[in-house]
Amino acid sequence: MFINLKISRRILSLVGIFFLLLLGIITERWIIGSNISASKPIEQVKTDRLVMALTINVDWGEEFIPAILDELDEGNARATFFVTGRWAKKHPDFLKMIFGRGHQIENHGYSHPHPDQLSVKANQEEIQKTENIIEGIIGRKTHLYAPPYGEKGASGLSAAKGLNYKTILWTLDTVDWRADSTPEIIAQRIINPVMRFGIKPNKSGAIILMHPKANTVRALPVILKQLALQGYIFQSLDELITYDQSGDTTS
Repeated sequence: MFINLKISRRILSLVGIFFLLLLGIITERWIIGSNISASKPIEQVKTDRLVMALTINVDWGEEFIPAILDELDEGNARATFFVTGRWAKKHPDFLKMIFGRGHQIENHGYSHPHPDQLSVKANQEEIQKTENIIEGIIGRKTHLYAPPYGEKGASGLSAAKGLNYKTILWTLDTVDWRADSTPEIIAQRIINPVMRFGIKPNKSGAIILMHPKANTVRALPVILKQLALQGYIFQSLDELITYDQSGDTTS
């Protein structure tokens, strides 16, 4: 009798713990869901002006940073670099170089995880840790967040919103990380983007995604020159966002 009662209590305790865990998960998802509409990522800025923003996500490829900065200077372009905390911690001199050359530095999380697979708290820890590292190196806080892999699930969006960050994605992707992305292909993806869902992408207010790769360095002067001939200028995201309301154009 005593043994049966003891086992029953253990079973009840386990059921109770399971119920509380389940309740916590449901509550967190409900909170996330209630905020999701206000956490929509920025993928393009609505404007009729011929202005674009180059964003460069950095978790590797530091050997190409100096050449990229030189090409940006040559093309009179400002860019926004989204760096991971672990990269910034390992390469503070490169971070100072980017900032010193007049470019914007923002947050790409600490360890380049999949945000959709993390809790809100874990995503916030990734963002906050990176913010602290960057501020410690250049003396400036970050306020824009580019989620790794472009994931835009509820957890990552709510984490960013809770820290007063805007989440940034992109309009035009160079896909420069692929081995078959030659400089010519990279350039054409931006200069003459293909139709999506039957619609030709509007380059005005577009956000371009790049990475520090050898072929990106070769494609960059072509992109800057050809689009400059079309009248486009390249500004930081902070400057671009001020033009008009932000919108979602790629999903």
